[in-house]
Amino acid sequence: MEKIIKRINELARKQKSVGLTTEEKQEQQKLRQQYLAEFRAGFKKRLENIDVKTPDGKVHPLTDYKKKNKKAVSD
Repeated sequence: MEKIIKRINELARKQKSVGLTTEEKQEQQKLRQQYLAEFRAGFKKRLENIDVKTPDGKVHPLTDYKKKNKKAVSD
């Protein structure tokens, strides 16, 4: 992921200074989409590892808690 970020930043600096070619713009978009996909996957994985402790002392995985308490979570 660090290589992707490094390349995105290189292209951003170049865009500000001299501009990008069509190929570089396409590469930039592709890299941004790839970065977002990896970021979202990692974030989702983190959320899956979160447990919620209810007032009665029980511990539930966040995904189960969210399903059972959909109205309370969305409020």
